[in-house]
Formats: sequence, C-alpha cells, structure tokens
Amino acid sequence: MPTLKIFVGTMYGGALDVAEQLKPLFEQAGYQVTVLEQASLADLVDDRPDLALFCVSTTGSGDFPGNIVPLVRELEEQSPGLVGLRYGVIALGDSSYVDTFCGAGRSLDALLADQGASRLGERLEVDAMETFMADDAALPWAEAWIAEQQLQEA
Repeated sequence: MPTLKIFVGTMYGGALDVAEQLKPLFEQAGYQVTVLEQASLADLVDDRPDLALFCVSTTGSGDFPGNIVPLVRELEEQSPGLVGLRYGVIALGDSSYVDTFCGAGRSLDALLADQGASRLGERLEVDAMETFMADDAALPWAEAWIAEQQLQEA
C-alpha cells in the first residue's frame, strides 16, 4: 500500500483540520495516511513517503507557523536533495495581507522544488477572505488532484 504523509503547518488549527478532513479521502484512494503536526526532516527523508502533501497556513508577515519551522530550517540548512519526492501544497492565507498572501505555502513550495522534489498539479491557495472553512476548498481540490494525477490505486 502506498504511503502519504500530510505535513501540517498550523497556528490555530485550520491547516490541521484540513489535513484531518482529507485523510479519509486518500485512504479511500488506497493510501496509508499519516498526519504530522511536528514533522522533522527524517519524516521526509529517512522514511520517504510515496506522496507528500503540505497543508500550511501563513502567519505574521508571510511566516511559517511555529510547528513546521524546525522542518523548514532543516530543509534549508541540510539541503538533503528530494529528487523523486512527489508532493502537493495546500496554502492557507488571507488576501488582505496582499504582499504576503499564502507566503508560507509559496515559500515551502519553492524550497521543495529547489531540493529537486516534483509538485504534482497546481498549488491550492485558500483565501480566508473568501472561504470561511478551508476544507470547503480543499476537499474538491484533493478529489480533482487524485483524479488528475492518477493517484488512485487500482
């Protein structure tokens, strides 16, 4: 059974809620799913999943939530090289912060790409100004992502 790790960067629980809502969807698609709130680089490199999904909210001036900062720092400092890693990104933000909207998700996406990982499809950016419950946007996106990227197990 293929593995999916959902890496969560959350301040107030919104991104974690999205991850928990998505978990059964991917389990139905045939994945063994683990949701990680306190992920380390080892979770990504030493025990590499078949697929990674990053659900990341943005805080402050485009900053990462504290719980995912250690993973991001390890990625930046150790540059482990992630060639072969397939991933997706769900970025949560607030468009009233024009210059930093979804800044953490965008930065993480760029960092993963710089390490050689391959994003599947487009990044989902959920705007709190338009979507009260982020899973209202994330669930249809994930369903389409599974279908478009042929992630469903036969």
